Amino acid sequence: MVEPLRDLRGSSVPAAVVWSTDLLRYEHSADHPMSPRRLALTMALATDLGLLEGVDVMEPGECSEQDLLRIHSLRYVDAVRSASTMSPGEHPNLSHGLGTADNPTFPQMHEISAMVAGSTLTAARQVAEGSARRALSVAGGMHHAQRNAAAGFCVYNDCAIAIHWLLEQGFSRIAYVDVDVHHGDGVQAAFYDDPRVMTVSLHQHPATLWPMTGWSSEAGDGDAAGTVVNVPLLPGTNDSLWLRAFDAVVPGALRAFEPEIIVLQAGCDSHKDDIMADLSLTVDGHVASYRAVRALADELCEGRLIGVGGGGYELMSVVPRSWTHLIATLLDADVDTATETPAEWRELVSGLTVPDRVPQSMGDGGDTEFARWQGGPGAADAVGDARVLARLDQSILDTRRAVYPALGLDPDDPRD
Repeated sequence: MVEPLRDLRGSSVPAAVVWSTDLLRYEHSADHPMSPRRLALTMALATDLGLLEGVDVMEPGECSEQDLLRIHSLRYVDAVRSASTMSPGEHPNLSHGLGTADNPTFPQMHEISAMVAGSTLTAARQVAEGSARRALSVAGGMHHAQRNAAAGFCVYNDCAIAIHWLLEQGFSRIAYVDVDVHHGDGVQAAFYDDPRVMTVSLHQHPATLWPMTGWSSEAGDGDAAGTVVNVPLLPGTNDSLWLRAFDAVVPGALRAFEPEIIVLQAGCDSHKDDIMADLSLTVDGHVASYRAVRALADELCEGRLIGVGGGGYELMSVVPRSWTHLIATLLDADVDTATETPAEWRELVSGLTVPDRVPQSMGDGGDTEFARWQGGPGAADAVGDARVLARLDQSILDTRRAVYPALGLDPDDPRD
């Protein structure tokens, strides 16, 4: 158990970054969409911008079998361990979601996946023990892994493992906020009936994207009613619409829940150029989302915030910039999106892609201004395409009506 929570308001306690090049060994195959190149380019960009100067970059700590069993079954862990000794590639006769096109086996899959979980556990320990106010595990975010199966490129669910560990340390209210384009189904499943954990996910509508879960009506069971918050968004949702939905649902729910710590899964596959989904955010929208969650952490839990990565498959032009901004956000070293990308980093990327895909600045020029939700479906303050706004506002209202009453809030009152 860690010591009782310290009041960290106004503290200069630094943020911690957990990283090792050994984490680049999490690679299902040479042509798999989740390439470790995205992580290498992120850390190179953050370094070239000077963000890591004077920062304590920590090695991933241990994630023991006991830690894995917080979330996963022994039979599944044994299956991963066994698959780790197989030749690389697909093995269709395997069980537990292993050996599929999404989750091919790779050498030392068990050990390397446990290292990813250990990275996030290390970040959690830093914040729980008061050694840092914020911490980042950029290689983490494997939110789809289930108790008995790998799923969606994810072997071990580092997010859920770290949350379970935090509960064991005495935290009694943990908020998990997931901005990945895919629903955070594995974390939701782990805590669906646990009132100590609020899971919040903003994702592309489950009728249009795998894993086909995350409907507004999924709101938690029993005493946990209202602590599962899902905001499904239709394809084409842009920065201003996404931020309108976030603002209309997330701050009210978190304020009612009063978390002691927030875990942010910062998947950036909601970008308009991502190959895996159909939302239309920009890097600027991602930055706004990270800063909004940081502001809520500062307001509600003395800044305690653990950030992890997640999805993101535009490996060179999107992920490195978005997650460098994530690093900057947790370090309180915000980078203007108009800042030029460093020449050294552009040269690195130019050797990997065509010249017109090398980002020249840290943003896309996205519009992050938004009109706040005013209540009801098809709000009277319609801007742009009124039909698009009406559909978004109906989704907002569906989510609020599913969870707000259990939190003691009025779903129809925009002041809540």
